[in-house]
Amino acid sequence: MIGRVLIIAGSDSGGGAGIQADIKTVTALGGYAMTAVTAVTVQNTEGVRGYHEIPTDVVSGQITTVLDDIGADVVKTGMLASVAIIEAVGAALKLYNIPRVVDPVMRAKGGHALLAEDAAAALITHLVRGAALITPNLPEAEVLTGLSIKTIADMEAAIPALRALGAEAVLLKGGHLEGERLIDLLITAHGITRFEDHRIHTSATHGTGCTLASAIAAGLADKMPLEDAVARARAYVRKAILTAPGLGRGHGPLNHGHTVGAFTPDK
Repeated sequence: MIGRVLIIAGSDSGGGAGIQADIKTVTALGGYAMTAVTAVTVQNTEGVRGYHEIPTDVVSGQITTVLDDIGADVVKTGMLASVAIIEAVGAALKLYNIPRVVDPVMRAKGGHALLAEDAAAALITHLVRGAALITPNLPEAEVLTGLSIKTIADMEAAIPALRALGAEAVLLKGGHLEGERLIDLLITAHGITRFEDHRIHTSATHGTGCTLASAIAAGLADKMPLEDAVARARAYVRKAILTAPGLGRGHGPLNHGHTVGAFTPDK
């Protein structure tokens, strides 16, 4: 059966991040994407101009309606916006025993807040605890742990606090590190796996976090081991950056469709 991923996140009108990036990613990796939209953002590559939260009963209704019919192998969460939405999502998912990949989205690439300041504790309580995987970048990990995480040494020192959040695994992303080498740490009960790459100097970085988390979710939905799903997802994102279409005046979108051959109609 095709791997089913329910994505619970916000809509990006520019198409580079959020629900749009998630659907493209899961589809490009051979999975079946379903959605529960939590917010509608007004944005393009230059930034977020604003957003509108979806009523909580509509958010939870999308979740239960889809899961009662189609079901899901993995749930992936992204932008959740507020405590009320987090609580509604948590309550809806308690009715089902489905692994969660939680991307703790807090800010857009341009700096606009996408999560209320008082919502981090609710996110930990209702979604991070018991998640199969969480995928924080360094600023998000700082909010979740209360620690300063600026260097590789800081990342390693934060491991106990990250594990104490209660997720089964953590992918701590080092994209905010200074220097030419970037480190990601996959933290599980079995140990630490270190992924390392050269930095790509580009402005085509919009939606990288959403895309990576959804790519991992697609792998897990396909029954891939976690480390393999992370390795494939990182390779997918890297090529999507390297082959980006060069759209927009700001942080441009990735080439999510690089796995898909061009369609040529019969003549």
